[in-house]
Amino acid sequence: MAIISKKKLQYPISSSLNKYLTRYSRSENLPIEYDDLLRFDNAIPLHDKNDEDTLWETVYYSPLEMEYIHHSLKEIYAYLKSGGDLSVIEHLYIERIDLCIYGNTKPFRIRIVNKINDLFDYFYIKKIDASRVYGLELEHLLSPNTINFLVNKHTLVEEHIQGIPGDQFIKKFIKSRTTNEIRLAKEFVKFNERCFVRLLGDMHSCNFVIEIIPDFDEIHYRIRPIDFDQQSYEGRRVIYLPQYFKENNPIIKLGLKHITPELELQYQKEERARLSRRYQASKVRMKRLLSAMGKDEIAKEENIDNLKKELHEIYQDKSFLKCSNMGEIVQTSLEMLIKQPTRKRPR
Repeated sequence: MAIISKKKLQYPISSSLNKYLTRYSRSENLPIEYDDLLRFDNAIPLHDKNDEDTLWETVYYSPLEMEYIHHSLKEIYAYLKSGGDLSVIEHLYIERIDLCIYGNTKPFRIRIVNKINDLFDYFYIKKIDASRVYGLELEHLLSPNTINFLVNKHTLVEEHIQGIPGDQFIKKFIKSRTTNEIRLAKEFVKFNERCFVRLLGDMHSCNFVIEIIPDFDEIHYRIRPIDFDQQSYEGRRVIYLPQYFKENNPIIKLGLKHITPELELQYQKEERARLSRRYQASKVRMKRLLSAMGKDEIAKEENIDNLKKELHEIYQDKSFLKCSNMGEIVQTSLEMLIKQPTRKRPR
């Protein structure tokens, strides 16, 4: 069972990471920062349509502050979605600003609406954390998903990742007659492998969403992480394997029901092959990212020492023992995609 017992440290953006982000247009001079949104003068609990507390609060600002903040948020949305073309915000307005009152980063969630057709979107403003930034960028480069985000000094802006929260999917949909149990179990095997190879931890059901994708007469699924705080931080390998989180047990039981060890190995090989192709396709950018990561302090020394030993036990490759930081461990893990198309199963 995977349990994270201590609150994770937050790490600032280093000069090497900032150089990388600037090169690839992830850094932007935004009109407001996270701290500006803390100047609200009132807040009320936000309830869902069933009148249950969401653990978010809707915040309110003085009229003078509100006009400036709302306009600045629309500008940020334009930078995030259209490269700064402000003409796209002409018909947009900010309907709500919510603050998450639990968790490490206490993010703000912005609900923005198109007044012509009432369609809405969300984006998030958070305190900067280098671990999360590395996690977002690795997701963009190595997963089937693209990720839009921007950084500005001490502020991180992220687009909304659509999907049904994993815990809600398990509660409301997993036993539905329309759920394709085999395809969901298959996707979880692939998701498990992606997280382990790129060392993204803490993927219990509250930290990922599930997309339902209709395709002719079939239903497909994609599991997408939404929390990247535990990128390459913990020292135990089980933290990077979603299969060991008890919150995911209902999905894991589907795998035990429908997927044989031979099938699991096949899906694992397929996903490692896809990861390998993405890694090779973005080799130059990955090299620059991992170089910045290798210069950063993003984990405790004892976590680094323990993780490289545990990964050595899995792969039986001494390259891990030569690693001196998390960046080198991630790079070595990615190189295993080529050296070892399959890996041993952790005990």
